[in-house]
Amino acid sequence: MTTLVPTSEEDPALSVVRFTSELSWSDAGPEVAEQQVSRLCVEAQECMVMNRWLDLTSLMLTSADIVFSNSKVSEKDLECTFTVICNLVTKSESPDEELEMAKLICSKIIQQPKDKPVLRLKILFNLYNLLDNAHCRFYVYMKALDLAMSSKLTQYVIPSCKKIDSFLKEWNLEVQDQRELYLNVANALKDSKNSEKDSFKFLTKYLATFSGEDAYKMGEAKDEAARIIIEFVKEPDMFQCDLLDMPAVAQLEKDAKYALAYQLLKIFLTQRLDAYLEFQAANSALLKSYGLVHEDCIAKMRMISLVDLASHESGQIPYTLIKDTLRIDDDEVELWVVKALTSKLIDCKMDQMNQVVLVSSCTERVFGQQQWQVLRTKLGTWRDNIANVINTIQANKITEDGSQAVQGLMIR
Repeated sequence: MTTLVPTSEEDPALSVVRFTSELSWSDAGPEVAEQQVSRLCVEAQECMVMNRWLDLTSLMLTSADIVFSNSKVSEKDLECTFTVICNLVTKSESPDEELEMAKLICSKIIQQPKDKPVLRLKILFNLYNLLDNAHCRFYVYMKALDLAMSSKLTQYVIPSCKKIDSFLKEWNLEVQDQRELYLNVANALKDSKNSEKDSFKFLTKYLATFSGEDAYKMGEAKDEAARIIIEFVKEPDMFQCDLLDMPAVAQLEKDAKYALAYQLLKIFLTQRLDAYLEFQAANSALLKSYGLVHEDCIAKMRMISLVDLASHESGQIPYTLIKDTLRIDDDEVELWVVKALTSKLIDCKMDQMNQVVLVSSCTERVFGQQQWQVLRTKLGTWRDNIANVINTIQANKITEDGSQAVQGLMIR
């Protein structure tokens, strides 16, 4: 955060008013310029004396465009000018006034996002750090996100996106503001390299906020629900999600526009390769319009189908079943098993002699009521087994202690 250090007896705010007004009226001639500069300085002093900080902010921002566009003004002077303007928010006497001052400054900063965008972002983050009010901070952060996206500088805001959870605790947002935040962050991360999964995570959080809403309110999430389905299908190493249980996604099942997208999601989360191939044959044009590559979808569905076999074949999968389900040649079976192993989708061993895969565990594509019930059964079995082991150990210990006592009596 930039710190103000006074270097003269004149108040920094008054110096900025003098500096910007001189720039604004420099072409009007000395007499006119001097008169206008004096008028503006007097007006600024009156605002300061009467603690009219919102009016002073508005006055100082009047010539801000000149400061940005004047080639004679260095970026250092420009930053210093806006540091003084932003510092006025620390003098506000109410949260409402602070918010109005922040809105004025933001509106001026984001007017021309293509002109010195990095500096504009820096000014917004400096303003953010000067604010005390949580809602004001949220407002400025959202404007910084918008500026970063419009100027294609999202790399400057990505580090802050990792702190969103702590920001939420601080800002104490209502549901509608949470939705706006999650969606903006998801959009900011979408086109950033290596941030696709983070974008998916925030888009999921956005959709999760729609719970128990009326049909009209839920409807505003349809486009994003369809978008997240396509992003899930496109992601080559994403095999598990809870989208089917989300009301915002489930509404697409009977939607005229997106019903097929929902059907595609259901195939990737609950069915095997043959179901996808049947769907693709009937909807190839639709898949292309979504930007999906058929070969990539087949590769992902083969991995998914192998995982599904692992979860339904009682721990042993014959090579022939893998070949038929994945529609591959005999010599490709072990290759796909190794791919699933390295992706940590299954934990298994290959019995080449008997031509079977011995599965120890596997990843579940969805984790709903059925999966919880299976887990509960397994935990119950493990608990009973551990209890039996403890009972056996205690029984053996009693027998051993009795034998030692008898031996001691015989020695005496």
